[in-house]
Amino acid sequence: MLPQEIIRKKRDRQPLSPDEIGFFVQGITKGTIADSQIGAMTMAILLNGMSKDEITSLTLNMRDSGDTLKWKGLNGPVVDKHSTGGVGDKISLVMAPMIASCGAFVPMISGRGLGHTGGTLDKLDSVPGYKTCPDNELFVKTVKKVGCAIIGQTGNLAPADKKIYAIRDVCATVESIPLITASILSKKLAAGLDYLIMDLKCGNGAFMSNIKDARALARSIVDVANAAGTGTKAILTDMNQVLGSTVGNAVEIQESVDYLKNINVDSRLHEITMTLSAELLVQSKLFPSVSAAKKQLQKNIDSGLALETFARMVSSLGGPKDFVEKPEKYLPQSRLKLPVFPECSGYVSGMNTRNIGLAIIELKGGRTRPDQKIDHTTGFSGFCQIGDYVDTQTPLAYIHAATEDDYQRAANIIRDNITLSQRKPPASKTIFEVVR
Repeated sequence: MLPQEIIRKKRDRQPLSPDEIGFFVQGITKGTIADSQIGAMTMAILLNGMSKDEITSLTLNMRDSGDTLKWKGLNGPVVDKHSTGGVGDKISLVMAPMIASCGAFVPMISGRGLGHTGGTLDKLDSVPGYKTCPDNELFVKTVKKVGCAIIGQTGNLAPADKKIYAIRDVCATVESIPLITASILSKKLAAGLDYLIMDLKCGNGAFMSNIKDARALARSIVDVANAAGTGTKAILTDMNQVLGSTVGNAVEIQESVDYLKNINVDSRLHEITMTLSAELLVQSKLFPSVSAAKKQLQKNIDSGLALETFARMVSSLGGPKDFVEKPEKYLPQSRLKLPVFPECSGYVSGMNTRNIGLAIIELKGGRTRPDQKIDHTTGFSGFCQIGDYVDTQTPLAYIHAATEDDYQRAANIIRDNITLSQRKPPASKTIFEVVR
């Protein structure tokens, strides 16, 4: 087979056979297919789509491109959560220890920033010593001892996806439903999960900006995952505004620790986190109802058990043992932290969340090429929410930046992408629907 002929076939809207898909994925894994060919194939898939059978074949071949984990001797279900990406989305950071504190085991394989959305691994890289890419032995040991571990793909866990993922980020093929499905599930299926819950973001800060596309992605993921033997459901959640009060890397780690300490908890962040967590715990048969699961989750936050689980995960993976006690002692700090005020007073009635995410890349907190190093100190804190009143004394946000010029550029982006009105807007839904 010739890779260019397989690309040509998909370019011309013809279905690919399992053998052709297998050949292409093997070539990516072995390095015999060039980056330019991978980019061309992802663009052909983005433009012309794939059938359910093609997506399933792509997913399973990417899963089998490396190791697959087997969990034995655990006294609880192996579960995970995955988000399709958003701006200010730090749910994975708090949800993994919360779920683990309730008796499940969470081997969470996460990713780096993709397009305008932040990456969980980039955020965890803010923690000194934390190994986001440990070997399988340390990963398995941490999951068994602590109950959860949030890491990236190890060298031989779905390696084909790791290559495709990096190329999609810089060649404008992020939004493809087949590629998103295969990328997410190849990692999740390789992790040996019993149950999975998907947080499907929908809105102007998500890859799926409308509910129709979000439903289509949810159905694709749920169908392929269940066909592969992993019980999966998806929840469609709002991404028409920043989630939580921070956007960035170190600043989101700080907010996550504060959340587990019950400090300044954002209501939308809490609602989505609790709903996803409770649904997953019921799905995995650890609790009889969502209300019972939510009650225990809140109890574990109030008692400090969820925070303790997070602390043990951090130390087990190489981070400071006392990190949660004084995270500000360890997290890198920006040179500048300055407020950005609106040009007039009013209620926040809307925001272009995607552009706010792109502003983090302007601050070098995200990437424009796969090998780029990022600045973990930059970002936004105290970010306004829709319905908040802002004026010359109440900022839209605080900008964490390295230089005055960086601050000014970010301030202009924030002002240009937040809409104010003289009337307080009605409250909007945070959770849209569940796809089973």
